[in-house]
Amino acid sequence: MDWSDVQIFLAVARTGSLGGAARQLGITQPTAGRRVTALEQATQTRLFQRSHRGLVLTEEGLKVLAAAEAMEAQALAFQRHLLGDPHSIAGLLRITSSDWFGSHVIAPAAAAFCLLHPGVEVELLTDSRLYDLTRREADLAFRLTPFTVDDIVSRRFVELDYGLFSAVSGDYPEPRLITMDAAFEDLPDVRWLVQHVPDAKIVFRSNSREIQARACQQGVGMAVLPLALANRFPGLRRISVKEEPPARTIWLGYHQDLRELPRLRSLISHLEAEVTGLLANAGATPVVTR
Repeated sequence: MDWSDVQIFLAVARTGSLGGAARQLGITQPTAGRRVTALEQATQTRLFQRSHRGLVLTEEGLKVLAAAEAMEAQALAFQRHLLGDPHSIAGLLRITSSDWFGSHVIAPAAAAFCLLHPGVEVELLTDSRLYDLTRREADLAFRLTPFTVDDIVSRRFVELDYGLFSAVSGDYPEPRLITMDAAFEDLPDVRWLVQHVPDAKIVFRSNSREIQARACQQGVGMAVLPLALANRFPGLRRISVKEEPPARTIWLGYHQDLRELPRLRSLISHLEAEVTGLLANAGATPVVTR
């Protein structure tokens, strides 16, 4: 049995399709299909069956799922302990965050870190997917909610202040709003808009804060934006309101096995210093705990 085949088995079980597994692992769909077939032949067991929901585990597949996950956990623990020389600031560090926070906050600070430590390779992933730190899909993650998974170190990184903005030239006879798409209607700033501008017409939606800021800059309507992002867009004005939109906390997370990894510790210290200064200049309130 090939361990890489077990990895593909787990990816198919989690995504429900060969295509999803291929994208997750960075291989082609035909390769994923061949390796699943090879695993089924090696074990003489049918592990998946097709349904209207895609590929689902058979009864035999369900029986071996826990064992495959245990193999994965041991392999990843082995990998984390062999990431490199514990005394060297060199090697790969994979960071994940939301789009605007990664682009406007983390990227400049991480670029400066690369110049200070040429032996470190930084990979910054910015999309809506929540990368799994236990499976080392990322080494360091920034999210709007605390990490609750066992073995993940979770702590406050910074607190972001938000404001209501419009274009400097914006003049709306009737309130026009830019906000998140319907999937994010429970976010605090979306609820704030509903409560404080109840009669406004929603004219633009996006799950991207940066796209919202650009639409606001073009005069489409008003938007609730993080101050650190809005300050990067010339032509925006902050609208005075009696009660400001709620602030949000950015949480930092990484696997406890990487706690003593020098390059990760150096990166976190660097980001704390750089990002604290950047957000302070943007009018945000830094909250850094060591």
